[in-house]
Amino acid sequence: MIESQTLILFFSTAVLLALSPGPDNLFVVAQSAQNGRAAGFAVTLGLCTGLVGHTLAVALGLAAVVRASALAFTVLKAAGAVYLLYLAWQAWRAGAVAGEEAQTTPLSGWFLYRRGIVMNLTNPKVSLFFLAFLPQFADPRHGSLVGQFLQLGVVFIFATMIVFGMVSLLAGGFGERFRNSPSALRMVNRAAAAVFVGLALKLALSER
Repeated sequence: MIESQTLILFFSTAVLLALSPGPDNLFVVAQSAQNGRAAGFAVTLGLCTGLVGHTLAVALGLAAVVRASALAFTVLKAAGAVYLLYLAWQAWRAGAVAGEEAQTTPLSGWFLYRRGIVMNLTNPKVSLFFLAFLPQFADPRHGSLVGQFLQLGVVFIFATMIVFGMVSLLAGGFGERFRNSPSALRMVNRAAAAVFVGLALKLALSER
């Protein structure tokens, strides 16, 4: 098992990483501002579920395959970029729907949860980051590396849920002020679309 001091250091580092601007927390900001706090929480749970997949990939050695295979990396990267462009198109065409009309077509928590999973799993950079990051806090002298990677993954997910939960509260509260105004809602939707396009371009241009 990993020593408590190492876990505390790892948790602190994970919190700082979750706070730094990146695709996942910007995605949470956009979804929370556009659809509310509950949407942000659902997306956060989806993103963290995706992190479970990346943790397992590192523990089982699958991330090394993605790093070694240009084709696997490119396919995942392309899928993620296309999905983000699809979300941008949806946000752009959403228009301004206020008041009672906006409440008739809410996005379900399950739908947003799945959106978070897809967003996270189609970003190969996360697996590569885990592949480089987690081993720095693991030590073969303390037992199975697979077990340590899983333990570190759980701690990282816990830190991410705390930070992204706070982001959801803040961004959702900010967006709530604008969602009943047609012109402001249009601005929020267009801003979300711009964020999604930016994330898609960043992912598409990323290298291993």
